[in-house]
Order: sequence, then structure tokens, then C-alpha cells
Amino acid sequence: MFSAVRPSLPALLRFARTPSIGRSIVALLAGAILLLLAANVTTFVMIQRTAALNEQVERSQQVRRAAGLLLLSLVDAETGQRGFLLSGDPDFLAPYNRAATTVPDQMDELERLTVGDPQLEAHVAVMLEAARDKLAELERSVVLSRTGRTGEAVQSVRSGEGRALMDTIRTQIGAVDEIEAVRLEARTRQSEHGSRLTLGANALGGLLVLVLAGVMVWLVRRYIEEIQAARDSLDRMNAGLESQVRDRTAELTLARDRAEAMLREVNHRVGNSLQLVSSFMSLQQRHLGDEGARAALKEAQARIEAVAHVHRRLYTSDDMSSVAMDEYLEGLIAELGKSLGPDHSAPTLTLKATALCVSTDQAVSIGVIVTELVTNAVKYAYGPGQTGEIRIILEPDEDNARALLTVEDDGPGLGDAKPKGTGLGGRIVSAMASGLRSKVEYDPAHAGVRARLAFDL
Repeated sequence: MFSAVRPSLPALLRFARTPSIGRSIVALLAGAILLLLAANVTTFVMIQRTAALNEQVERSQQVRRAAGLLLLSLVDAETGQRGFLLSGDPDFLAPYNRAATTVPDQMDELERLTVGDPQLEAHVAVMLEAARDKLAELERSVVLSRTGRTGEAVQSVRSGEGRALMDTIRTQIGAVDEIEAVRLEARTRQSEHGSRLTLGANALGGLLVLVLAGVMVWLVRRYIEEIQAARDSLDRMNAGLESQVRDRTAELTLARDRAEAMLREVNHRVGNSLQLVSSFMSLQQRHLGDEGARAALKEAQARIEAVAHVHRRLYTSDDMSSVAMDEYLEGLIAELGKSLGPDHSAPTLTLKATALCVSTDQAVSIGVIVTELVTNAVKYAYGPGQTGEIRIILEPDEDNARALLTVEDDGPGLGDAKPKGTGLGGRIVSAMASGLRSKVEYDPAHAGVRARLAFDL
């Protein structure tokens, strides 16, 4: 926000320094803003005072209501007492019993509402004392009547003590009502006065808003021509820039399409060249009589096929920056099954791969590692004519930040020895794993051979 305001400050200062109407307009705006702020402050203060007055009125109403409820409860209790003394029927004591339960709470409520109010506390204290004495007087007469001393109970009623206590309570309630009525009238006058002030402040604020709006209209009309001229100039500049952007975008799109086509063609040619090399090696195998040399060429051919398969995936895919490992491994395992074990007695290659995408370099390293581990398992896990299963598993870890590659078989296992082979395959696996910033580990608890490789996605 400040960065947007900063460029407009010099223009505003230049406008304020002009000897024409500019200074008058600025002074008028400043005065209007100050008056509007004062009106808003006044309105806020009056609203707060009105809220306080309303709270005091509500408290007065609560005091009067609590005193009235207390008197009503005592009258009900006295009525029940009189009925019981005259008839001896316990059913008449229901209002008395209710009052004996509710009156203490009503007295506590009345005392809580008037605490800290010196005008009311004295009257309420006398009222509460009389109410306690009244309850005690009612209880004595009820107890006397229940014990068969009805005459004494009636004599207690005729003594006038209870009537005097009720008169005291009514007198104090009247005094409280009078105090609250006077307060209510004063608060009503204050509230009406505050309402008038608030209305005046709002009217003044509205007038100031109209004045401010008129000034702003005048300023807008003054600068409308300059704004329109600047807008026309900006439109012309934007039109030129948009034309340049369109042309540049078209050039970049064409260059990108050419680069993608060239990259696709490169991958196609590399894949074909590697396939040609693989074919040459296959032809060479047929003319070799040395079984060791033929096996070495066959392993080298499998490695070349693993790399070639990556390039074939790239030039047949829309995304040439990453490789879908589930599809890539499916094709690679199918080719390994054909080249390493063409007869029916060869081990079965089983793939379980989650859909993961990795970079091209990672795909090449993983393909070579899988090729080496599967080739080693085919050679050493099962004897001639012995069937079995070689499982290739690729899955993410719990956080989806790393992937776990597993190649395992159910052969005789390693025991305490190292993986069999010439050592070249092991060095290739180590080099490829190092490129993935990882290493291949063997699980000694597995019955056969289980090789694992964890790498970052």
C-alpha cells in the first residue's frame, strides 16, 4: 500500500503549493476530515454513554423486579399459613413450602443487585431483615399448629407481628421503587439528550460527507482530461507491448516445439543406435564358441537394452523430463524374460511396481541395477531345469519422499558368502547406486537373496 501511495505524494505536494484554488481545496479537505473525525468521536462517546445508561436502567428494573418477587413470595407464604391454621389441611402449606425454598435465593439476588449502592443498601438491609423475621414468624405458627397448639398459633397471628413485618417490607419496597423511579427519569433525560447529540453529530457528519463528495467531484472534473490523455497514451503503449508479447510468445513457442522435436529425435536415434549395438552383440554371440564370452556378451546386451528402453520410453512419451517407472519396468522385465530365460524351465519374473515418476538419469540407473540383479538371480538362484520366481518390487515409503526397490528370489541364499559373479556386475550396481546417492543392501533374514535399494524421489 505504501509503495502505491509514495509516487503520488510529490504530485499532491506540487498541487498544494500552487497559488490558485489548490491550497483552498486542501485546507477545506483537511478541515472537513477533522470535523468528520470529531463527529465520529462524539458519536462513539454518546453511544458508549447510552449503553451505560441502558445497563443502569436494566439493573434498576432487575432490582424492582426482585423486590416485587420477594414480596409476592412472602404474601403467598402468608396465605398458605392462614389457610393451614384455619383448616388444618396440609395441602394449604404448598405455597408456604415453595416460599421457604425460593425466598432465600430471592433475598440473595436482591442483595447482590444492590451491593455497593449506598442509597439502596440501607432500605434493602431493613427489608431483608424483616423478610427473615417474617419467615421465622410463619415457621413458628406452622410448627405450633402441627403440634396441636393451634390456639397459640392463632394468638401469634392476632398479635400483629406478621402484619407489622409485611408493612415494613412494603414500605422499604416503596422506598426502593421511588429511588429507582427518580433514577429512571434522570437516566431517560440523559438518554434523550445523548440521542439528540448523536443525531446532531450524525447530521453534521453527513453534511461533511456531502461537502467532501462535492470537492472530490470538482477535483475529478479538473483532472479528467489529464487522466484521459494519460490513459490514451497508456493504451497506445499497451497495444505496442501486447503486439511485441504476442510475437515473442509465438517465437518462444516455435523454439520450444523445435527443441522438443529435436530432443525426441535425439532420443529416437539414441534408442535405435543402442538397439543396433544390441543386435550386433546378439549376432556376435552366435559366432562365439566360448560359453563364457557368450555369457559376457549376453549380460552386456541386457545392460544396453536397459538404457535403450529408457530412450524408447522418452521419444514415445509427451513428458521427456521424467519416466513412469511402472511402465518402464514392465517393458524392461518383459525384455529380460525373453533374453535371459527363453525356455519354459526358466524362473518366472514377477513385477509389482507403484506408479512413480523419476528423472531420466535415475531411470537409467534403476534399469541397469534391476538388470544386473535379475541377471544374477537367473544365473545363481535356481539350478538347471529348476523353476522358481524372481520378484521385482518398487514402492514409495510412508512419507512418499523416498522409493524402495527390492529384487528377491527363493533360492539357496547367500549364507555368509558375498553375491556370486565375476565382480563386474557388483561394481556396476555399486556405481549406479552411488549415482542415486544410495547403496544396495542384502537382507540376511530372507531365505533366498533379497537385495534392497532406497533412493530419493
